[in-house]
Amino acid sequence: MNSARRAASHTLRRSRNPIFSTYSRRWNSTFETREWSTPLARTLAQAMKVTGPIPIAAFMRQVLTSPEGGYYTSRPETGEVFGKHGDFVTSPEISQVFGELIGIWTIAEWMSQGRKRSGVQLMEVGPGKGTLMDDMLRTYRNFKSFSSSVEAIYLVEASATLREVQRKLLCGDAAMEETDIGHRSTCKYFDVPVIWVEDIRLLPHEEGKTPFIFAHEFFDALPIHAFESVPPLPENEITEQKEIMTPTGPQKLHQPLRPKNTPQWRELLVTLNPKAVEENIEGEPEFQLSKAKASTPSSLVIPEISERFRALKSQPGSTIEVSPESRIYAADFARRIGGDSASTLSSKKGNVDSKAPTKKTPSGAALIMDYGTMSTVPINSLRGIQHHRIVPALSSPGQVDVSADVDFTSLAEAAIEGSDGVEVHGPVEQGDFLNAMGITERMEQLIRKAGDDEHKKTLETGWKRLVEKGGGSMGQIYKVLTIVPENEGKRRPVGFGGSVQM
Repeated sequence: MNSARRAASHTLRRSRNPIFSTYSRRWNSTFETREWSTPLARTLAQAMKVTGPIPIAAFMRQVLTSPEGGYYTSRPETGEVFGKHGDFVTSPEISQVFGELIGIWTIAEWMSQGRKRSGVQLMEVGPGKGTLMDDMLRTYRNFKSFSSSVEAIYLVEASATLREVQRKLLCGDAAMEETDIGHRSTCKYFDVPVIWVEDIRLLPHEEGKTPFIFAHEFFDALPIHAFESVPPLPENEITEQKEIMTPTGPQKLHQPLRPKNTPQWRELLVTLNPKAVEENIEGEPEFQLSKAKASTPSSLVIPEISERFRALKSQPGSTIEVSPESRIYAADFARRIGGDSASTLSSKKGNVDSKAPTKKTPSGAALIMDYGTMSTVPINSLRGIQHHRIVPALSSPGQVDVSADVDFTSLAEAAIEGSDGVEVHGPVEQGDFLNAMGITERMEQLIRKAGDDEHKKTLETGWKRLVEKGGGSMGQIYKVLTIVPENEGKRRPVGFGGSVQM
């Protein structure tokens, strides 16, 4: 997405008003009669009216993938959320060379792993319009030894609209048919099936396969939870809550809410803005963020999954953003490449030898390309974009793309925990990765062959946009991380300090 999509961290800060009790007020008639920004906004408001504030993750899931008005699941048949006619532009839309170089990277990694002659699987999660996969497939077509080893192409896509856009681009006139796990058609470049599923966990983990998995601007759209560390209670403050209201009436509590002198996490939740829904003040946003007054199940569990998060709890005022779903996907990628970790096998099958192989021959790779932090924990990164402009993330639900920075270190942790048979390299900045892959030589070649000055200018502008750094440019903001078979760090992949191994 363009650089505008990475700004506006002030949206989260400005919305963080600690009002958690608004839903308990008496709602006046303006709630029912007001004109909501979108149908989905009304649906969410009605739910909050009954249940109270909801986690940011629940809000993101609804506004992006709800079958009734979600951003990605209810767009026009053209699927124009990407590109100059949509809301944002992605790297593959800027230049075909981006996809070509990802294709070359795949082939280089395949060669380094011994040129498997069969069982290669191409997988992409969140393939958008299919542009990246299309450019890669055109590249693979020029390498017959590699393309002949490909047995299937898997696309993880929840949107029926985007599935049809992808089918037209990748399969041409070939029809799409339903299957037990999703949908299926045939690739127009070489005779292999293209298979769609709505979740990667629907695909079987198969021994002897070599999966190459791609995730471009996928993780930034996965739901996040946000938390803030609160200081210990004063010594003279009561730490025991005597009574809470439940659906069956008030219930006595006898356990302390939290021990004295112990900081705790409080979750940031999406709630209704009373100035908009009660007072009907023009220009006020319908939704805002508030800090929970008490622990939530998520605040007790999610920040404890990593030492990085636990270390920040002791510093009151610290904020963190965590995406459990992102960690699930990263671990899934790792297990497909390296097999289950010994601890995972032990939990599944009872005690096993920790040295037992988890996959006879780990193979394949995952390439994750997104914007996010190199090593720090993301904070205040929730953002919205519409028509190439930054807008409040909580505005116009279903019509605004909502995303957050990717925590690459968290992805690496999840991958290594998920499989003993993998190692992780990166993240590296996109500009460095593309330069290492030879983007300069490829673009100079295309510019020499360009027929007119306007075409040359377009090529050069796209090239610079992908690799330039500084000032919020894509070459710096976007990062690339890879998961490859464990080899004790003896072989670094191309683009991550390594070279092609023949």
